[in-house]
Amino acid sequence: MQAFTLKISLFFFLTLASFPLRAASPTLISQADSLFATGDQAHAAQLYEKVLAAGYEATNTMLLKLASAYEQQENIPRLLYFLQVYFDHQPDDAVLHKMNDIARANNLAGYETDDLNYFFLFYRKYGVYILVFLLLPASYVFTVLILKGLRRQPAPLRQKWVLFFYLLVLLAFVNLPASVQSGITNTDRVIIRSAPSAAAPVVEVIGQGHKVNILGSRDVYLRVLWHNKLYFIRRDNVWVI
Repeated sequence: MQAFTLKISLFFFLTLASFPLRAASPTLISQADSLFATGDQAHAAQLYEKVLAAGYEATNTMLLKLASAYEQQENIPRLLYFLQVYFDHQPDDAVLHKMNDIARANNLAGYETDDLNYFFLFYRKYGVYILVFLLLPASYVFTVLILKGLRRQPAPLRQKWVLFFYLLVLLAFVNLPASVQSGITNTDRVIIRSAPSAAAPVVEVIGQGHKVNILGSRDVYLRVLWHNKLYFIRRDNVWVI
């Protein structure tokens, strides 16, 4: 009971502690916009970061301003991070190519304009339309089966199985891309391991700014796709998009 009371008290304390900063977020954003307009992008980025840390949802304009500020500071990892966040909000072929160009110039991996990245670009841009297109035949077959059931007409078993497998494929299409996240390494020494354990063999040690695709987690480790193979990286070594 005491533990429960302590958790409740801690929750309210953290909520109240963050309230003043959230309430001040519009003011901070205005100040950051003014600083950015006058060319003081470094201080503007600091204010934008404070606003985001308070839980304020970044707009696309804010993300591009942060990317511009970090490009001016030559902070490549943060530049790529905010470009990637922007790309997830607003999929754009030009942004994908820009990230690839920056990564190639700085010997960073994970930003290649390959089939996987283009698949996610295509899915994010046209996924809703594809889903509607795929739902139409499923809805038609499902309606036919319902009408046959109401009329007490026999429905072929093969037709039911086809509908079942079609719905499974549809479910995979909806959920698989959403279950994949992106992440960018945030330290100069990131250890890639073959298993989620500090005692597991080290596969490679990479630096800051590389992009990985995250396919789940185990304890404090993230399961990542690196050079088309599954490995593990500590969660605190990655900025998760």
